[in-house]
Amino acid sequence: MIALRHLRYFIAVAEEGHVTRAALRLGIQQPPLSQQIRAMEAEIGVALLNRLPRGVELTEAGRVFLAEARLVITQVEHAVEAARRTARGEQGRLAVGFTSSAAFHPLIPAVVRAFRQASPQVDLLLEESSTGELIAALQKDQLDVAFLRVPLGDTAGIRIEPLLQEKMLVALPAHHPLASKRAPKSIALARLADETFILYRRPTGPGLYDTIIAACRAAGFSPRIGQEAPRMLSTLSLVAAGLGISIIPESMRRLDTEGIAYIPLAGADGMVAPLHLAWREEHPSGAAIRLIAQIRQMVREQ
Repeated sequence: MIALRHLRYFIAVAEEGHVTRAALRLGIQQPPLSQQIRAMEAEIGVALLNRLPRGVELTEAGRVFLAEARLVITQVEHAVEAARRTARGEQGRLAVGFTSSAAFHPLIPAVVRAFRQASPQVDLLLEESSTGELIAALQKDQLDVAFLRVPLGDTAGIRIEPLLQEKMLVALPAHHPLASKRAPKSIALARLADETFILYRRPTGPGLYDTIIAACRAAGFSPRIGQEAPRMLSTLSLVAAGLGISIIPESMRRLDTEGIAYIPLAGADGMVAPLHLAWREEHPSGAAIRLIAQIRQMVREQ
């Protein structure tokens, strides 16, 4: 079988027009080089070179073989470089997931924008889903990394790294008495005991849901839940419609939804919305490793 080195040997001889000069160029001895060329001709079954008193020249078959040999070498070199670039995370495919609430944190669009600029040859796929579905997608190798709030359930084979924590706010209908100009600049959670709550469905965001319920109980009441919305935006739409209040991560205030007032919680230091990064522990892709390093750097710089 003809090996790549045989093709390189032949190309050198053809370009130099002389076996001795080709041997010097390749860094090998002349006799072994001549033997390799003759063995290749024997395997192909045709003469590729005419031997002259002072060098060699290509036969017609040799000229055709030279053109094809160059193409093969070029394709192999391209394949090698493509593999190296993929391993370095400079090209390939990267699937990133995030929960509905995490999507609104300014870190997420900043990460996506920075990664696209740094690695334009990586196909970046984005997917919004629930915490449980994101974990399952990571385990099935359908996602490379995911931004989660509170990871729950079976996380076998998944590495989860805390990134940051943000405060939570009360979202009130703009006409609510607590949203008036005379209202306090912050609200104690206990003052919301008689309110109707609109929450993000627990199966979709169990971490934030459980955090809110636990905080309310610690404040001395069990929240009266009027609606459970499938998405964070739906939650805010219901608040704006006057159907109740909600407690949301501070970053969602950036939406500036009409008809909603956002007020900080007083005395609720432990009531926070964490943000975690999750990825498969075994064999993360080069692009995933590159993204993880970039995220860590961006978090440190905040």
